[in-house]
Amino acid sequence: VQLQASGGGLVQPGGSLRLSCSASGNLFEVNAMGWYRQAPGKQRELVAAITSGGNTNYADSVKSRFTISRDNGKKTVYLQMSSLKPEDTGVYYCYARKILAGPFWGQGTQVTVSS
Repeated sequence: VQLQASGGGLVQPGGSLRLSCSASGNLFEVNAMGWYRQAPGKQRELVAAITSGGNTNYADSVKSRFTISRDNGKKTVYLQMSSLKPEDTGVYYCYARKILAGPFWGQGTQVTVSS
């Protein structure tokens, strides 16, 4: 599984960004995809995930502000981020998990929330 993340950048507090993660390769039995993030000096944490059945899961800190979605035809998962805060700053990593393998990681994309 190969994952290509895009969409990061610099945004002011209160702004929005949309991250994209395009998947390719052997996607058989991929049952979940999502995003982790890592802030400087902190551990990587789960931000949001979506299962093959469409169930979603969010970190408490981003609930009601972030929305994860997917386009099966485009093999792409999106993370719509709104009302961004400085504490959302970090490197965001896309991942995919199979029933018996993974996680597979994409390259990180930097999100910086600053005025």
